[in-house]
Amino acid sequence: MRKTLAFMVGLAFLFIISACNSNGSQASNNTSESNVIPEAELVITATDYKFDQTEYHLKKDVPVKIIFKNEEGNHGLLIPGLKLQMDRQNDTKVITPTKSGKYEISCSIMCGTGHGTMISTIIVE
Repeated sequence: MRKTLAFMVGLAFLFIISACNSNGSQASNNTSESNVIPEAELVITATDYKFDQTEYHLKKDVPVKIIFKNEEGNHGLLIPGLKLQMDRQNDTKVITPTKSGKYEISCSIMCGTGHGTMISTIIVE
């Protein structure tokens, strides 16, 4: 009986913590917004071991639709500073960057010998 009660209390505690964390994540560096109309569009194309540009530019506080195109090989897109991850199944997202700065883009899927050099930058101005 005590083990069951302890398990239920622990489960309730985890549920409360996860609910609190999901609310706090929206106040971070960007806001993912599916109901906001983007004012700009950014297409990032991946081919074998590189992105199509070394730098991409966005404006701070401007909603942008990011489109990820995987043209050659099997790649993903990871931008930790903007809390953004994309792949073939999740290839569009609307975000609003709220902090200026440089954010590293890397491939999130092990794609072969050039995977480690598949890096680019987003500059939010």
